[in-house]
Amino acid sequence: MLDLVFRNVLLPEGTQSRLVDIGLRDGKIALIGDVPQKASLQDVDGRGLLVLPPFIESHIHLDTVLTAGEPAWNESGTLFEGIGLWQRRKLSLTVEDVLRRAERVLRLQVSHGILHIRTQADISDPKLVALRALLELRERVKPYVNLQVIAFPQDGIRACPDNEHRLVEALKLGADGIGAIPHMEPTREEGIASLEVCFRIAKEHGCFVHVFCDEIDDEHSNFIETVAHLAMTSGLRERVTASHANASAYYGEAYFQKLLGLLSRSGINVVCCPLINSAMQGRLDSYPKGRGIARIKEMWQAGVNVSIAHDDIQSPFYPLGTGSVLQAANMAAHLAHMTGLEEVAELVRMVTVRAAKTLQIEGDYGVEVNKPASFVLVDATDYVDLIRRQPVCRYVVSNGRIVAETLPAVTSFFTSIGNE
Repeated sequence: MLDLVFRNVLLPEGTQSRLVDIGLRDGKIALIGDVPQKASLQDVDGRGLLVLPPFIESHIHLDTVLTAGEPAWNESGTLFEGIGLWQRRKLSLTVEDVLRRAERVLRLQVSHGILHIRTQADISDPKLVALRALLELRERVKPYVNLQVIAFPQDGIRACPDNEHRLVEALKLGADGIGAIPHMEPTREEGIASLEVCFRIAKEHGCFVHVFCDEIDDEHSNFIETVAHLAMTSGLRERVTASHANASAYYGEAYFQKLLGLLSRSGINVVCCPLINSAMQGRLDSYPKGRGIARIKEMWQAGVNVSIAHDDIQSPFYPLGTGSVLQAANMAAHLAHMTGLEEVAELVRMVTVRAAKTLQIEGDYGVEVNKPASFVLVDATDYVDLIRRQPVCRYVVSNGRIVAETLPAVTSFFTSIGNE
């Protein structure tokens, strides 16, 4: 006997889709196909809803969410003012404060079908308040959400030498990985030195590396090549991620083509954050202003694993955001000129299967028999419809349980415009 069956759901298969039933037992997918009637304890009529593996947020700051305007609004919209405001706000951080805000946003993310999240935790304070709070949150939500916590040295490693010791302490406390922010170090040489420190510690502890890389409108900021090189020489390769990489939009074509080969050979992941970066980058440009996005289309075409993330939500860095990675994918479609049928399908993969590769969870991910019964049902006919309308998930299923349900909105017309 099955525990639960979702009937008449639309399963994408390449460029086509087919109606199937999905039967669940003991938290796993037991059957995909035609399930006999009365074969389960509970049936849900999917009514042709599109079924997808859960969405993935591969780069967010759950410690900074819902702090926009505290202690002041980022009027310039620049990264530099955002950092200054956050440095002031984090002086008043408590574990309770971080947990309250992060849990609120996490519930929002789950409603949008996100069940795998990689969050940054600023460790630039002696008490590691944000890190401790997010590690506690990770354990609380473990039954239904997979949360990875990366120790992020917001104030730098060389610019703030104490952060080197804090990275090690963070790993001892249970952090899943560590990062660096080389473009914010005092000099290029110090930026490279910070990466060497980060990779040395990561290799010693066998953890993830997730670097804030070249988030600046400067064609000379090319730390991503050092990240790729260190990924190869350290052997960490696919466990390494470079996020943002906005400066790649400014690189000369000859250098960029050389870089593509290095990135592809290294096996590293690149995470693009089109919402915050389209709002934040280009602030100092005269017209024409930069698009504020990494060259993800060319990276993907060259064989680099690229994922798309929402990143900040109502923070000193980005005051907007809904928590939906489909919103980020929609923005990427515009900024990266990815509107072809295969390109739009790839945008969906960048918030699902490609993001799963970034988080290194491919083994337990996907709508397949014997894999965990974690997926979303969404009111969309195909990938283009999904990216175009960005609908909220009708059902969110985690390990065989429905953990979120959103009833569809109903519009009533009271004028002749509603008559067919």
